[in-house]
Amino acid sequence: MATGRGRMLRPGSFGLQALRGSLHGGGTTWGSAGLAAGRSGFRQGSGVKFARGSSVMTQCARPGQHSEKPSSVCFISLDRMPSEILLNIFSYLDVVSLLCVGCVNRRFYHLTSDNLIWVKIYSTAFSSKRRYWKLTSVEETATCVSLLSVEDKEVGYWKKEYITRQISSLKSALAHIIMPVNPYTGLPVKTKEALRVFGLGWAIILREKNGKEYIMRHADHSVNDTSVTVVWYDKNWPHLATLSTLNLYGVTPLFMDQYLTPDPNSPRWLSLIGKYDLSNLSESTMMGCDGLIRIFCLNPGLLVGLWQKEDNLAFVMANLHFHHLVERSTLGSATLPYMLPPHSPLVDDSPEYGLQGYQMHIDMHGVGIFYLCSTFRNLFSRRGFCQESAEGAVAIRVYSSFIKCIENGYVKFVVISLKNNREHLPLIGKVGLAWRTNVFDGFIESCFVVDVTLLDEHRKPFWCVSSPVCMRSPAYPSDGSSFLGNTYYVDYMDKEGGVHAELVWIEETEEYFIVSLALYLSVAKINHWFGTKY
Repeated sequence: MATGRGRMLRPGSFGLQALRGSLHGGGTTWGSAGLAAGRSGFRQGSGVKFARGSSVMTQCARPGQHSEKPSSVCFISLDRMPSEILLNIFSYLDVVSLLCVGCVNRRFYHLTSDNLIWVKIYSTAFSSKRRYWKLTSVEETATCVSLLSVEDKEVGYWKKEYITRQISSLKSALAHIIMPVNPYTGLPVKTKEALRVFGLGWAIILREKNGKEYIMRHADHSVNDTSVTVVWYDKNWPHLATLSTLNLYGVTPLFMDQYLTPDPNSPRWLSLIGKYDLSNLSESTMMGCDGLIRIFCLNPGLLVGLWQKEDNLAFVMANLHFHHLVERSTLGSATLPYMLPPHSPLVDDSPEYGLQGYQMHIDMHGVGIFYLCSTFRNLFSRRGFCQESAEGAVAIRVYSSFIKCIENGYVKFVVISLKNNREHLPLIGKVGLAWRTNVFDGFIESCFVVDVTLLDEHRKPFWCVSSPVCMRSPAYPSDGSSFLGNTYYVDYMDKEGGVHAELVWIEETEEYFIVSLALYLSVAKINHWFGTKY
């Protein structure tokens, strides 16, 4: 079964089964669902054909040879071959093909786990540079002794060792490539390079109420300045009424060559990124619609499109921020997401520690179409300005003013002031969200994606988010901007922070202006990050 773009895959495909018995705990792998001729590592001689996914060879008449019965066919069953011959054949296979063959039946699984086969693979992949030296007789004797000790291990030991070390090497290489950090953005410099070089991708698993699962690899993705937008679409979605949950995974090729394009049929490592309840697709989560679809937002960052007439899935769109994206896509397991390392706050005696010095970068885009890209520095909460010399009096004045800036457990930071016209910013172009499937495409007005990257005063990422939002008319007229034109609000809020923007439509120039922008940070998040007790 192919694993191409937009194709449904059954869990338990050959790549998954091949590694499931080799690893205990950790992530899950999946890969090719069949053994294709010419790709499996078998050499095809003239007149020999391999049945796809079977253990039977068909012997055909060669050119220039005549058979007594032209229609007769001779079948050679691999199952009937002696184990010694099969082991010799399997020893010529590459790792991916060896894992695929091991999924044919129980006997092949046992034979392809042979320690002698895998210790050679292991030594070839991870042996030191001394393999290029000329071995002395003492070294040759030691090598023979070590090979004899291979059989003392349980079957599959070196297979497990190879896979475990391959995963460890891959994770180390990824950690090395994302180590350099941009001092201005606080994000890894080579995130885009890591996604490209290591062939990282994403998949969703749709689970039905009866437990049946569907795996789907992403059909398309676009890389933005600080996020990546991933899209899934297909003609044959399972019926929405039968689905219960959707899980989002990062997908990493387990075996790859940095100089070659990753094989789409090779085993993959799954890392859980998020779980979503599809029963939450209701009017309260609906963001917008056009003549063909309705879109719904499931936090964090997931957009689900449903056809208007059939009320079935049209596409799924995930918006993933660059902050810890590589780690979340590779270092989690099939059941547990990547856990952030514990944070150790830097102690500071300043009375306003954690309330000032923030830097926010915000992008507004509609999947490849950017409407705003701006950075705001030296953000601080509203403070009291007084000239008393007594430090205690100053601290009291600041604290009392700070209390006024707390709204429902969030500290408010004014980014763009309604009263300061010089701070107002225009949105470039027609604002909306572009979508497409393999059949239709469209554009939903007044919806777009917001990417927020907030750095603390030490230029460390404090709060990062990428999520779809929509513009809504206020329930009550705005106090100060209604004379300019129609007013719209854009809101996003989670347990760590939020943004509130006020936009005005200028009829003469036919464009939106952001006339007010406020940032909200959770008091609990500030106290945890800075070690304060606000």
